[in-house]
Amino acid sequence: MSDTDAAPRAHAVLEHIVRSVVEVPDSARVVASADGDEVRLDVHVDRADIGRVIGRRGRVATAIRTVVRAAAVNDGRSVTVDFVEP
Repeated sequence: MSDTDAAPRAHAVLEHIVRSVVEVPDSARVVASADGDEVRLDVHVDRADIGRVIGRRGRVATAIRTVVRAAAVNDGRSVTVDFVEP
């Protein structure tokens, strides 16, 4: 099983949300890495869009993490979402 297949629903949900929030959706990508039952999803966006996905006081990032964790329940995995600074 590849890392992308580790939590396919959570990966797809995260990618959809991030592409919907940013101004440059073509530069947004999600990189998955699995370690046992834990899946880490790293979000890479354009430098100008990092503030959009984090939000004021991290509220957007927190909301995104909550939704992705809920989607990961269907995958049977524990998911961590990290926003990588460009």
